[in-house]
Amino acid sequence: MRILRYISFVLCLLAMTVSGALYGQDQQFTQFYASPITLNPAFAGTSMQSRAAMNYRNQWATLPRAFVAYSAAIDHYVPELNSGFGLLVSHDRAGTGALSYTSVALQYAYEIKINRKLSIRPALSFGYGSTYLDIDRLTFGDQLARGDGATTTLDPDRARFAQEPVGSADFGTGLLLFSDNFWFGASIHHINEPTVSVVGRDTQLPRRYSVHGGYRFRVSELGAFSNRQFIVPAIHYQSQGMFDQLDIGFYYEYSPITFGLWYRGLPLFKSNDHPYINHDAVAVLVGYEVNNYRFGYSYDVTISQMTNRSGGSHEISMVVEWASKKSKRKSKRRVIPCAKF
Repeated sequence: MRILRYISFVLCLLAMTVSGALYGQDQQFTQFYASPITLNPAFAGTSMQSRAAMNYRNQWATLPRAFVAYSAAIDHYVPELNSGFGLLVSHDRAGTGALSYTSVALQYAYEIKINRKLSIRPALSFGYGSTYLDIDRLTFGDQLARGDGATTTLDPDRARFAQEPVGSADFGTGLLLFSDNFWFGASIHHINEPTVSVVGRDTQLPRRYSVHGGYRFRVSELGAFSNRQFIVPAIHYQSQGMFDQLDIGFYYEYSPITFGLWYRGLPLFKSNDHPYINHDAVAVLVGYEVNNYRFGYSYDVTISQMTNRSGGSHEISMVVEWASKKSKRKSKRRVIPCAKF
């Protein structure tokens, strides 16, 4: 049964690859605030002064190498320029690892103080993305038909695939409004809809629209531990091509531990024509902070039609922040109150 499931997945992957009517989609992270510049370039430079983040996601774990995504980011705030700068590197692999996408982006955000408590940050992102299909990792029909473990193929369809990575420029923009207690942001990724086809067709990566925000509540204003306990409800809606989804949940922070619970889906507003409710997953998160380091783990419990087959999704994050003593004192007056994971 395992080999049949594996072959079925590969065939589905090939169908998506060669179909000119379908579009690619971005990687996504449950812990999107552990890599905030992946979510919105306006988050570049919103830490104390400097921040580095790494994320790993293994989606649908019981399917062999179903979808694995990585991201690494670094961003820095320059107070003399009221500006944040960011560098984001992302990579993901699907199926046997044959199909991969890699992108590099430079980001810039400018911070404008509206009044004593309210600030706004417009931002731009300039990047380059590359899609690559490793033909040697694919199994063609004549190899299966021969049944002798053949490693070569005579299938003429092989010639349809690009032999080199296919890449193009990629631009995005974002906006972030925040105060001491709340934040609200919006971003548009892939404004120019870059080409991602590996079969010589004009298949493009559609624009991704994202709206996100939240509020930070102190659990109690009284007591010795009031400055350590917060509840942070948050929401994230995104749309790309014919797909959209809503993430809604909350974090409970009792320093140095964070607990999170999230729901993903659009049960009341289906954007598809299928006769089932648009549920996706429930995610549980736990995070720990020590000195300037934060470590997070989350597990997505699949509640869609793939419940019995996906095995859920695992995600790990690590974030480190640092600043000079002078910058650390100044940054305490402007650190954005958004979630940590």
